[in-house]
Amino acid sequence: MKKIHTPVKLLVLLTIVMMLSSCYYDSEEDLYGNSINNCDTVNVSFSATVLPILNANCTSCHNSTNASGGVITESHESLIEHVQSGVFGRAINHTGPIDMPLDGQKLPACELAKINAWIYQGALKN
Repeated sequence: MKKIHTPVKLLVLLTIVMMLSSCYYDSEEDLYGNSINNCDTVNVSFSATVLPILNANCTSCHNSTNASGGVITESHESLIEHVQSGVFGRAINHTGPIDMPLDGQKLPACELAKINAWIYQGALKN
């Protein structure tokens, strides 16, 4: 039987390692262009940007009928106290004692960036 020399073994092993390391996981946002880099955080407003995100992700649990945790996301007036106290921002960014959505993943990066931009710009009622 022919003996394989150590340099050949190393070359084969190195080739296998390189092939395996070339496989990696791309996130859906990166693959389809919905990444944070393509996210418009300049032209954000409560009514056109933030409220639709809240309605799609939060209002089913945080509404005037079922105000989970005493938080209502249906209007600027009902939300602003929680925004100004920082509780809302910590919850949606998963940096506080309670992460929202409860027992769920954070909102997509672009949606979070838009809400954070709105908060940073003064959380205006616009």
